[in-house]
Amino acid sequence: MFNKIISLENLFFAWKEFKRGKMHKRDVENFALDVEDHIFALHEDLKHGIYCHSPYTAFYVRDPKLRHIHKPAVRDRVLHHAIFMALEPLFEPYFIFNSYSYSSRKSKGTHRAVSKLRQLAWRLSRNNTKTVWLLHCDVRKFFDSVDQEILLRIIKQRLKDDKVFVLIEQIIRSFQTLSGKGIPLGNLTSQLFSNVYLNKLDQFITQSCGIQDYLRYADDFVIISKNKIFLESLISIVRNFLEEHLKLILHPKKIVLRPWHQGLDFLGYVSFPHHTVLRTKTKRRMLRRLRRQYFQLEQGVEQRELFEQSKQSYLGALRHCRGNAIKKVIENFS
Repeated sequence: MFNKIISLENLFFAWKEFKRGKMHKRDVENFALDVEDHIFALHEDLKHGIYCHSPYTAFYVRDPKLRHIHKPAVRDRVLHHAIFMALEPLFEPYFIFNSYSYSSRKSKGTHRAVSKLRQLAWRLSRNNTKTVWLLHCDVRKFFDSVDQEILLRIIKQRLKDDKVFVLIEQIIRSFQTLSGKGIPLGNLTSQLFSNVYLNKLDQFITQSCGIQDYLRYADDFVIISKNKIFLESLISIVRNFLEEHLKLILHPKKIVLRPWHQGLDFLGYVSFPHHTVLRTKTKRRMLRRLRRQYFQLEQGVEQRELFEQSKQSYLGALRHCRGNAIKKVIENFS
């Protein structure tokens, strides 16, 4: 596996996959100017065991809450792509069907997760003839709290190539929030590693607890049941498992238990038995961003193509819920 990952053919293919949609970024443009030299140098460093992960560039984004992003250098991100492509098929068979993530699982994004939540709740409620309860939980500061030793131990159980493991260990050790803690939000590999890590939680809930009406998106998860008391009892069980086996903390202020007919706020949408609406904060943020972009377009700062891409992206999000009113507002921006 190691030789395949570091091969020139694979590294150039990883570059091709990585650069999609990023060629307007200055660091990617600069890398592209001498891409062959960069890829050959990366290959030689890996081949001779002298590869060293570069420092991260840190910055903040608001999405909508403030997030601390750590972005590695382009050469490292190309390698992350190459490693991801090799590891993803190795771990994918061990993941449960109802685990979703930002982009590391194909056809497992936000909209699929929201749709699956409705499907599970609708089936369990027998077409909304029975009351079902939804327990929605969130892991507190998940990416900052991942225990690197536990993560490496989990990976080691599935990965038999020692050279690849050494490479993965270097990537994981290249970042920490506290001693031996954390994986960076800016890494593609972190998306895979987060699923590898939280798969332990998925297996505990679905296998040890025997619960099938469960789904997880990143560090958000929902358990559905007709029995409110049962869900209340699960909170401490899940909390103890996370603390003892993964050294994670259940966010005390983000534990929500409510009947489905009252609506559940999940991944930017509020799901009800007969319809789904966009979260109010999401609508406000969407319009605020679009107004800012439209103003920049009129001032000649923003390109028409980028503005139209944003506009179509917002309209795409509205296709998954009731949103005729806000849709008309967005369509009036032209």
